[in-house]
Amino acid sequence: MSFRLPAFHEQAVSTPSHEDVTAMRDLLVETLASAGVDPEIDEAGNVLAHRGTGDQLVLNTHIDTVPPHVPYEREGDLVRGRGACDAKGPLAAFVDAFLHAEIDGRLTLAVTTNEETTQTGGAHLGETLDADGYIVGEPTDLDVCIAARGQFEGEVRIRGESGHASDPANGENAIRTAAPILQALESYDETRGPGAHDLLGRPTLTPSVIEGGEAINQIPGECTIQFDRRTVPPETVEEFFADLREHLDGWLTDGYDLEVGLIRPDMPAPEAFATDSDASLVEALATASGGQRRPFGAATEASYFADDAPVVVFGPGVLADEEGPVAHADREYVRLSDVEAAAEAVRTAVEQLL
Repeated sequence: MSFRLPAFHEQAVSTPSHEDVTAMRDLLVETLASAGVDPEIDEAGNVLAHRGTGDQLVLNTHIDTVPPHVPYEREGDLVRGRGACDAKGPLAAFVDAFLHAEIDGRLTLAVTTNEETTQTGGAHLGETLDADGYIVGEPTDLDVCIAARGQFEGEVRIRGESGHASDPANGENAIRTAAPILQALESYDETRGPGAHDLLGRPTLTPSVIEGGEAINQIPGECTIQFDRRTVPPETVEEFFADLREHLDGWLTDGYDLEVGLIRPDMPAPEAFATDSDASLVEALATASGGQRRPFGAATEASYFADDAPVVVFGPGVLADEEGPVAHADREYVRLSDVEAAAEAVRTAVEQLL
């Protein structure tokens, strides 16, 4: 076995994948091939590799990163660089576990290429894979994360009637109507929605962008409010937008109309998920890693697998520390010893389950 985790992690972090993942995907494919595995690239651009037959576990993470690229640096155990923890640290750990685990079953490595943007790769895997459990690689500080909020990016488009601003009564001002609609967004979760979740707390609905009007002397006939929805189980995309539309209609005055929906309806929207804390996958990985069982602090591709089988989020590194953000920040780092510990924990759990 020619795979060496520290060397692969260095190569991965040194390979930019914030604009184009081709070089990073080539590195992964070549690494697997040199270890005697025959990887494939599916129609969505994901890299998949398989070992064995029978009951199946899936190790999933991603190779794309946010911009800008930050060069690889190492000082002893500390590695800095873009992707060091999000998510080339988990990737290195998963590749190591995938290649070295002694199994009597089927182990699949499924690596996506656009987790930080459209997540079409993760959604495609959710539609095409059928497994008994999924471990999704993200920086969790070696804790076993059994739940995460979903994220929907939506918009409310208010339509009134344009007119000349010299006669405000000769028109229906969509910007003025935005005021009660904003109030309605603030009050939504008081009367609707899923309520508080035991692990994830309450959902949030945050207006974040507002746009309307074309000229100072013209009554605006249209106004758009965009919002961020962080949801908790059991709320789904369809249920949320149907309930929100009904709620907003009660705040809309005569003479106006509105539309509510996803900003990009052709793109997947990760929903919230929660896995039983006593599921065998959770028990095995928590025992192997010594990590706590807790929620994850960001939306992930894990949601696309949750309807199929138990899923957990796990990996080396942290989203943030006492000084501030780590993942996605210029100071992104991971401890190599944690990457190696993650590999050992995943390998041990996989061997117990398969």
